[in-house]
This record gives sequence, C-alpha cells and structure tokens, in this order.
Amino acid sequence: MILEAASFVFKPSSQISFARRILIKPSAAFPLPHPVTASRETLAAVISGIQRVSDADIILLEGNFRGEPSQKVFRDLGYDFPRVLPMDVHDSTLVEVENPLPKPYALPTFWLPNIILSCDYLISVAPFKVIGGSGNFTITNLLGLLPGNKYRGASMSLHALGQRFGMDSVIADLYFTIPFDLGIIDARKRLISPENPTQGKVEEYGKIMMGDPFEVDKEASESMRLNTGYLKLIEAARPHLKAEAGLGK
Repeated sequence: MILEAASFVFKPSSQISFARRILIKPSAAFPLPHPVTASRETLAAVISGIQRVSDADIILLEGNFRGEPSQKVFRDLGYDFPRVLPMDVHDSTLVEVENPLPKPYALPTFWLPNIILSCDYLISVAPFKVIGGSGNFTITNLLGLLPGNKYRGASMSLHALGQRFGMDSVIADLYFTIPFDLGIIDARKRLISPENPTQGKVEEYGKIMMGDPFEVDKEASESMRLNTGYLKLIEAARPHLKAEAGLGK
C-alpha cells in the first residue's frame, strides 16, 4: 500500500485494537533528521492512530552499536510522544531466541530484548534508504534490536558477523527469528548513498509505504530495480520453513 505522505493518517488493523502492548521499532540509530532516520511526523501519525482505537502500552525501542543512549537520540529527534514509553535496547533484559529456520543462513540463535516477546504487535518504521545499490528498509531496521554488549566483541561484532556470513544472511535470519506484523517505509524523502547510511543524495518523494514487512520492502526495492539480497534469501527460505512446520503439503 502506497499513500501520500502529506495526508497520511494511520488506520490501525483490528489486531492493534485488541493488543495490550505494542512495540514500535523506529530507525533512530543516529541523531540526524529524516531521511537518515524515521521522521517525527510519520511516527506521530502512527502513534496517534493507535491511540485512537486502543489503550495499549506503546513502547519505542531502539539501540545502536556506537553505545550512544537511545533516550538522548530520541530527544534530539523530537520523539517526545505522550503516553509512549521510550526504551533502549542496551538497558533491556536479554533472552536468547532460537532461529526457526531448519538451516540458518548465519546464526541459530539471537540475543534480543525480552520486552519484544511480551508485545502483541510489532511495527518497524524505517526511512527509504538505498545503500550501495541495495535497499535498506523495514527488515534491515531490525538490526538495531541486537544488543551491542552481546555483539561488540572481536568475533561477535556486527561487522564481524557480516564479514563471515554476509549481512544479508544475518538480516534474513533476524526476519524469521522475530517476525514483525507491520512494516512502514517513511518515504517522505529518499536517501541514496554509495556506502554511508548517514549521508548521500536526498530526493523528495512524498510517499508512505505500508504492509507486511517482506512485501513492503520488496515493493520498495522493485520500484527502483534494486538488488536487495536479504529479500532473495527470505524468499528462498520460506518454502523450507513451511515444510518443516508441516505446512508445505
């Protein structure tokens, strides 16, 4: 679903109206404005839409591998929403969660904040970023949920994992390990960069793309004819996961 950003009103699904705790994972690893991060305008629309139909607890959860407190980044970005609990991945209690893929691409388990497991509905809100010719959308945004204190060592850093297995493999595994309910690409503007996720060419676009995280990332990638590797890996693994669960017959 592609909507006009200027008139964007978030209309929650029935699942949201029955949820008791909703987690929003914004792309907010840097204290830099949209399109490096999710815009305050889009987050405000999502939060107000939820609050129109639900009294659920709303949690804003983010982390970064630089060790900078997410609370400070939230303040710098103006994420000061009423009745919303901001949380830092690095302040969370961690649990080891098993990857359901019968043959993981990279990791059989992930360390993740336990608050994720207690939420009824999960939303990823990411800007439209193209880095090195690859899409960087709602599923890539889930990397911010990995706690730096577990993935900062020489052999377990995110960089080391990416070098060993390929970052697309890590992202694909993470997609299956913590399946999100909704992906929102905040495409008010688009950022296109050869390698730096914080700077590059900025284009006005004026759109909001919303739907199943895989489908919305795929639609965004196809709109620019991008070679987004994690989408291919996810698509390839889906039949095997269904067969393992006895659903492929």
